[in-house]
Amino acid sequence: MSNKLLVLSDIHGNMPAIVAVLKWAAGEIAGSDMAVFLGDGLKELSLARQQADLSCEWKKVCGNNDFAVTAPESDVFDFGGHRFYMCHGHRHAVYSGFDRIIACARKAGADAALFGHIHVPHLEDANGLLLVCPGGINRARSNAGETFAIIDCAPEKPLSVRFWGIDPVCNITQLTFK
Repeated sequence: MSNKLLVLSDIHGNMPAIVAVLKWAAGEIAGSDMAVFLGDGLKELSLARQQADLSCEWKKVCGNNDFAVTAPESDVFDFGGHRFYMCHGHRHAVYSGFDRIIACARKAGADAALFGHIHVPHLEDANGLLLVCPGGINRARSNAGETFAIIDCAPEKPLSVRFWGIDPVCNITQLTFK
């Protein structure tokens, strides 16, 4: 069992990129793996999933730009021997810092907090709680461009996060940050 967690956020209408990511992911993750979507593009995600053969379990939350959809604003789930807290981030004021999301994740007993909204890939160890923002599939707000993440989740091992970039013609490459 590979225990990979695909982490996506903030599609904002970029259908070519999300379809390319899901098709790419079909070769990277298996049916025993999981994907999470952190909001802002639930309708686009649904359409893209019809075009890509990615067969795995999905967890989804809504973002501040998801209207007339049914999804929770936050969720907690267990995967690969770890507990995850997930949200879009707008209700946690992530632009002003991470105190609120850290408090919610700790209250849930999570090992990691997954969030979107800021459109910037972010990885931080907050005193034993891993904070992960995959960036966004559209409207990048950093030099990294459009991004997403894969988290390797092995029981009793630290979580390992890799970020991936999507260029304007939908090529996908692994990113390295210094």
